[in-house]
Amino acid sequence: MARSGLATRLYRGEAGLNIIGRRKLWFSVAGLLVLVAVLSFAFRGFTLGIEFEGGNSFQVPASVGTLNQTEDRVNTILGDEAGGAAVESAQRVGGAGGEFYEFRTAVLTSDQANAVKAALAQEFNLDEDQISANQVSAAWGGQYTERALLGLVIFIALVMLYLIIRFEWRMAVGAVSSLLLNLVLTAGVYSLVGFEVTPSTIIGFLTILGFALYDVVVVFDKVQENTRGITANNNQTYGEAANLAINQTLMRSINTSLVALLPVGGLLFIGVPLGAVTLQDLGLVLFVGMLVAVCSSVFFATPVLSLLKDYEPRIQAHTKRVLARRGAIARGELSPKGTPRPAAGREPADVEAAALAGAAPKVGARPTGKRPTGTRGGRPGGGGNRPGGKRR
Repeated sequence: MARSGLATRLYRGEAGLNIIGRRKLWFSVAGLLVLVAVLSFAFRGFTLGIEFEGGNSFQVPASVGTLNQTEDRVNTILGDEAGGAAVESAQRVGGAGGEFYEFRTAVLTSDQANAVKAALAQEFNLDEDQISANQVSAAWGGQYTERALLGLVIFIALVMLYLIIRFEWRMAVGAVSSLLLNLVLTAGVYSLVGFEVTPSTIIGFLTILGFALYDVVVVFDKVQENTRGITANNNQTYGEAANLAINQTLMRSINTSLVALLPVGGLLFIGVPLGAVTLQDLGLVLFVGMLVAVCSSVFFATPVLSLLKDYEPRIQAHTKRVLARRGAIARGELSPKGTPRPAAGREPADVEAAALAGAAPKVGARPTGKRPTGTRGGRPGGGGNRPGGKRR
């Protein structure tokens, strides 16, 4: 019979991947990635959008020329009308029939913004109504960030409460640590790539938390099913049962992630080159966050749970019993079914005879059976009086 392929064994939960046994490796990889992300936060930082830094933006129809040519002409106008200001970012926005070039600058006064808008209309031979000028205060971005952080804290608190009620506090710790890892790594990628942080980015971060929680709960539900009453037998440790749960749900996690990543990947890798630049910040955070969520639920959340369970005295005692039993089987002192094996140099018949001899009563010992209850050999059943007889 042909050997089943990896995909078939994954589908059946028979891949046998040793995830829990290599948890030190996964913790080391996670620690290294977190270190890279933190260093990127410290030395590279984030590219904040106009909503968080504040500033002015001007939108010019894309029909005036190429992006580079238009940016040079806008820079010239800014130097003349806004006291030497310059374009900080330029991008093409909009879709078919409505493309615009958006140029962002530092904060300008109202007089400077109006002068720049009039000069742009004159430079490109357009009506002022065809040019859009907006000003955003950094205070708005601060309020938005504050509300987002408050929502994150409330979300994590509710997740902890739900998981403690539904499972146990160790699973809650493993799930929340996985969620925090998702946020840090996704933010690290954002910092390294240099995409602008916009309100859509914040929405994307909150969205991936729900996806990550769903995947973790699926794995933990299977772990709970496999480990229910595990201390009643000595055949499997808690870590092995958790590892089996990962293998049994791995194909489901892969299928779920593929279904979720395909449209997001299409948005990021196809929509952005076609002109949907405004969606690149949302597409990147969703794609990276969902991908990290799948990996962390398998390689981080469950290993953290297994590590915490190893410190529980009940699980420690159970693990010792399992390992002791396996050691006895390896030494030949115990069969896999749990029956003792004959000692070296003794035949099975001798062992059976010895067992029967040990069960037989010794010579001269009083029989252990019940004493007779009739008129001979014991007292009458009536407490010493014959039925119908007279007491003497």
